[in-house]
Order: sequence, then structure tokens, then C-alpha cells
Amino acid sequence: MFAFLRRGPGRLTPQQAHQQTGDGTAVLLDVRETPEWNAGHAPDALHLPLSRLAAGASLPAAAQGRPVVMICRSGHRSQQAAKLLAGRGVQVTDVTGGMSAWARAGLPVIGPGGSHGVIA
Repeated sequence: MFAFLRRGPGRLTPQQAHQQTGDGTAVLLDVRETPEWNAGHAPDALHLPLSRLAAGASLPAAAQGRPVVMICRSGHRSQQAAKLLAGRGVQVTDVTGGMSAWARAGLPVIGPGGSHGVIA
């Protein structure tokens, strides 16, 4: 009834996101574009670029029916993705500060072949 009073999807710190996705409570979904993903991403994250999500792509099978935590580089695209998925009825949050904040918090980032990754 008062939809205009509702806030958007919730936000998590990188540490909270790491805990929730590490213990299996939620799935981490990275919405950066492929070159950014390839440079470095969180271990066990799934990848679906925002451009594909916005074009109507479905969630990866491993994320369907589960709570999803969105992440991008800075937190802007993940907020957009979270709002989009919330509109589709998905239980979703996003990571404040994105992968940049994730890396600053000392959380793991992997690159090609499991090497140490960078945030692009």
C-alpha cells in the first residue's frame, strides 16, 4: 500500500557479504563486465554482467531460489542490479563499496588460473 515508503534492497559491508556467502547463506553475484571479472573477483562468486541482467538474462542456476548478494567495482552497478532483481522477486542485497572495498578489507581476490587478482 505504501510502496513509495519502501527502501531499496539492503546493503552489506564487504565483511558481512563475505560471511554470508562463505557460510552458504547467500550467493555472491558479480555484475561487472567480463574484462573486470577476469582481472580479479571474489572466490566462489558467480558472474553475470549487469548489461546481460538488464537485457533480461536469468540468474545462474546456482543462484536461483537463493538469497543473492550483488557486487561490482564500486557499488553503483550492484545497486542497480539489486533493484532490478528485487523487482523480479529475488531476495537481494548489495555490497557497499563493491570489489574495491572488498579488496581494501583484505578479503580474497583471485585472478586468472587462481592467481592473486586485481580490481579493474
